[in-house]
Amino acid sequence: MKMTKTLVLLLLLLVAAANAKVFERCAWARTLKANDMDGYHGVSLADWVCLTQHESNFNTNVKYRNTDGSTDYGIFQINSRWWCRDGGVSTSNGCGINCSQLLTDDVRKAITCAKRVVRDPNGVGAWVAWRRHCQNRDLSSYLRGCRL
Repeated sequence: MKMTKTLVLLLLLLVAAANAKVFERCAWARTLKANDMDGYHGVSLADWVCLTQHESNFNTNVKYRNTDGSTDYGIFQINSRWWCRDGGVSTSNGCGINCSQLLTDDVRKAITCAKRVVRDPNGVGAWVAWRRHCQNRDLSSYLRGCRL
């Protein structure tokens, strides 16, 4: 019986790992561009690449627990308090999704949610990493060599 539980746990861990993806910088830039993120709501492709590098290092399976009890999810580190539902401290669900949908290698829901976040009055400034690392900076290196 113990061996069966261990085997099931191992299988579940392998499945969870298989659903996660860490993008290479240029592959991520191409994915963003293919999903109409370049210039979306005035946010450049380089801004999106910079933001996601500093939020998640292009990893779709990152979760970060904040001091207020909320959690940031996925490649964009979208916050559960305002944008998705996780059964925790959510007060709103602006993207209309479960937070777990932001943790898969299929990034379409994450991109759709990021588009919703950036339409909010805070815009791209909603992301602390963008304000700290990308705002008012030369971001040309984030797209250098990508052949977009």
